Amino acid sequence: MTTAPRIVGFGGTLSKTSTTTAALRAVLGSAARKGAEVELVEIGGLGLPNYEWGLEAPPAAITFAEALYSADALVWASPLYHGTVSGLFKNAIDWLELLRDRTPAYLTDKPVGLIGVAAGGHALSAIGTMEQIVRSLRGWTVPFVVPINRASEVFERDGSVKPGIVDEQLALLGTELVRAANLFRHAPPR
Repeated sequence: MTTAPRIVGFGGTLSKTSTTTAALRAVLGSAARKGAEVELVEIGGLGLPNYEWGLEAPPAAITFAEALYSADALVWASPLYHGTVSGLFKNAIDWLELLRDRTPAYLTDKPVGLIGVAAGGHALSAIGTMEQIVRSLRGWTVPFVVPINRASEVFERDGSVKPGIVDEQLALLGTELVRAANLFRHAPPR
């Protein structure tokens, strides 16, 4: 019997009503409806110190790196801050250096879905940055990405996603992640 794929969502902000976290929840909900086991790692709750090479890893960094490493697929979401991902997001990703000596190293052959959230336009800029990060960590980006522009028009005041095209796109990303996780899990070994 095949086990359900495990999909971990990572990102968000420090805000209690983070639209970025709401987008992650929507994707993970869709993936769960397709039979995946899901977990959300909210960036605001990690409490990670600034990454520095050689610094002893705090337990939160180890737990974070293990959650991403043990997943069959990932979904990342970052707000757009000054044309790129947030510093909070990038700092957490830098802690994935803990996975360098693993076999396989880093996020080798993990499919990663991407979401960028912007108050204005250009959410795709955050996605472009995340694509580069995924490649450097040896992962594979899912071809379907969700750039969310003008977030105030897409989310309710409580942070939930309004019904509409973005809601449908987030659901589709969840479906694509489950499909990608199953493809990679059943691929012949190298």
